[in-house]
Amino acid sequence: MLNAKISGIASYLPDDVLTNDDLAQMVDTNDEWITTRVGIKERRVLKKDVGSSYMGIKAVKKLLEETGTNPDDVDLLICATSNPDYRFPSTASVILHHCDMEKKCYGYDIQAACAGFIVASYDATAYIKSGLYKKVIVVCAEKMTSMVNYKDRSTCPLFGDGAAAVLMEPTEEPVGFQDGVFHVDGSGLEHLLYRAGGSAHPTSHATIDADENCLYQEGRPVYRHAVIDMLTSSQEIMKRNNLTCDDIQWFVPHQANLRIIEAVGGRLGISDDKVLVNIQHVGNTSAASIPICLDEYKSRLKKGDKIVLTAFGAGFTWGASYLIWAI
Repeated sequence: MLNAKISGIASYLPDDVLTNDDLAQMVDTNDEWITTRVGIKERRVLKKDVGSSYMGIKAVKKLLEETGTNPDDVDLLICATSNPDYRFPSTASVILHHCDMEKKCYGYDIQAACAGFIVASYDATAYIKSGLYKKVIVVCAEKMTSMVNYKDRSTCPLFGDGAAAVLMEPTEEPVGFQDGVFHVDGSGLEHLLYRAGGSAHPTSHATIDADENCLYQEGRPVYRHAVIDMLTSSQEIMKRNNLTCDDIQWFVPHQANLRIIEAVGGRLGISDDKVLVNIQHVGNTSAASIPICLDEYKSRLKKGDKIVLTAFGAGFTWGASYLIWAI
C-alpha cells in the first residue's frame, strides 16, 4: 500500500522584523498588552513591492536545492494562500514560472485560510496514493501584513509574513500522512473575513474610506471556536487512530495565538515539551504557520515520530492530520 511522505521541507522568512515596540509607535498598544494576550513579541514583514509568490518562490527554490530535486521531475504544485498575488492568474502559476517548473508540472491554488497546509497536504496525499502523481510540492505563502489594518490594535499585532514548502512522494514504508479530518461551517463568515474586494462587495471609494479593504476579525467568537474546534478535531484524529498522548511525539497547532495553543494542548493533556511553538518571533502566518514551525524544529524530528497537526481559520474551516515523520 502506498503512503505519501514528506521527503523534504524548507521555509522563507523576510529579513525585516516588526517588534511590539515598533507597533506601539503606530497604534495604541504596548509590548505587555500584546504579549499577555497573544504571546507574540515580533513578526516578519515583507516590505518589498511584491506579492506572496515572492516568498513561495524562495521556499520552493530552497526545497528543490536541498532535496536535489530536478524541477522537471515535479508533477504538481499546490499553493495554499489567503492572500494571492492577484485575483487571477493563480499564485501557483507565478511560482511555477519563476522556478522553471511549468514545462511538465501543473499547479493551482487552494484557499482554506489558516488550515491551508493541512488541507493542501492531504490533497497531495490523495494524488500520491492514487498513483496519479509521484512528486508533489505543497507551498504555503502568505503576505498577511498587506491585509492588516494598522489602525486596528486588536488585529494588527497578530500577523506576519512567511512561506514554507514540502516535497511529498510515495513510499511503501509506514510513514507519511496517515489520516485527516476536516470540517467547515459557513456561519463563521461574519466573524473573520476580508470584507471588500470580492464579487459580493467590490472595492469602491466608500469601502476604502470605511477601512473595509482589510482583514476583519471579531476576537471573542474566533477564539472560542478555535479552541473548541482544534481540540475536538485533534481528539477525533487521535481516537480514529487509537493514539494516546503518550503515543504522540509532537503536537503542532496553527500558530494563531499562544493562549489558544496552551488551551488546546492543556485540554488534550499533551505535555508542553511536546507542543511545537514559534509564534513568539513569527506571529500568525496563516496557512504557512504549521510548515514554517515544522521546518524550524526539523532538527528535533526523527523518522517514525508520530505528529498531530491541527488548524483553524476563516470560514470557519478547521481540522487535524496524523503524520508520521519520514526524514
